Amino acid sequence: MSDTHIPLPERLRPRDLSEIIGQDHLLGDNAPLRQMIDQGHLPSIIFWGPPGVGKTTIALLLAQAVDRPFVSLSALNTGVKELREVIAESGDLLTPVVFIDEIHRFNKSQQDALLNAVEKGKITLIGATTENPSFEVNSALLSRCQVYTLNSLNADAIQTLLNKAIQTDKFLKERFIHIEEYDALIQFAAGDARKALNL
Repeated sequence: MSDTHIPLPERLRPRDLSEIIGQDHLLGDNAPLRQMIDQGHLPSIIFWGPPGVGKTTIALLLAQAVDRPFVSLSALNTGVKELREVIAESGDLLTPVVFIDEIHRFNKSQQDALLNAVEKGKITLIGATTENPSFEVNSALLSRCQVYTLNSLNADAIQTLLNKAIQTDKFLKERFIHIEEYDALIQFAAGDARKALNL
């Protein structure tokens, strides 16, 4: 597949935590996730936030920052069997970061399969959810994770993102692109970076 067929949001996916836009409360100087990474520490985490704000990307970059293997699963197509296989394959030396998108869709038996692995330190879990984890993730698993809320991108963050796309994407920067209606784009994007870039 040539790069032209890769969607713009994927081409612009941040390669470093410093490139994340709009989550300074977690990743800015002295912010909680920044402090953890500086100390080489990564606990199990649940990210709660709307679509298109960087939950998956931040999870991957956190794993890279502490030099851990990264396994990405979706709650939509992962059963207890697959979970147990991932846990069984987890290495003795490096604890893998297991990212589960839409973790709120896991049923009780799926969440219970994770519980023991998290408790014993066989995996570091990073779950992502658009639903309030207090209601959608079982309390035993929740108590073993730190919950962080990701914000919708505000107008300044969306505008920064769009300008970055025009200036740095290797296809867009070859063209003369002038955005006249930032306000309309920002309104339609509704705080979602992916949607803004696709628009």
